[in-house]
Amino acid sequence: MMSHLSLLVVLSLFVSQCHGGCSEVDSMTEAVAGEGFLLGCISCKRREEVSARATVDWHFKPLGEEEFRHIFHYDHPSGDILHEDFSGRLEWHGTQDSDIQTGAIYIHNVTFNDTGMYLCEIHRTIFLSQYDEHVTVEKEVELSVVAVANREMTAVVAEIMMYVLIVVLQLWLIVTLVYCYKKISEEHEAREARKALKAQAELLESKDNCDGVQLE
Repeated sequence: MMSHLSLLVVLSLFVSQCHGGCSEVDSMTEAVAGEGFLLGCISCKRREEVSARATVDWHFKPLGEEEFRHIFHYDHPSGDILHEDFSGRLEWHGTQDSDIQTGAIYIHNVTFNDTGMYLCEIHRTIFLSQYDEHVTVEKEVELSVVAVANREMTAVVAEIMMYVLIVVLQLWLIVTLVYCYKKISEEHEAREARKALKAQAELLESKDNCDGVQLE
């Protein structure tokens, strides 16, 4: 989960600085109690060349309740925390100018009471040549809070494959070392055998020469 969270943070910052690369990505939905969590909310403009201004409102509906609570409002360059349950715990992580396309907020020190539905509203005014167009985009994030992060199946499979690969590589290394040792040993024995045969041949040749001298 942390890898995906980091990816979303990087993407949000990238989008906020480069509108031409805007891409709408869904928010993560599982937070760990006691840690921080990024609530994602991205709404790209249909026409990048047209200037616009936007404000963002976040609402929260706790698990088991029917009504949303207004918890955060952002109107560049300032953001306001509007509910005491989130006092000092919300931080703006969206676009750093008035033409907002990323309306993400960061929750510090997540608690189990933060479980529930979050509603992000981006109120955008698009300045066209003949008139101003007002658009409201809503995105919901259903957040669950857990005590320990659940490991995703892909991460588990990747870790298993990593260990399998390590074992296979170790076995391959052992087999390679044994093969090389045997080959070097065989070459050494063959070389010693050739030396022995050569020495024996030289000895026989020397003996034949001595016999020839005696006969003369």
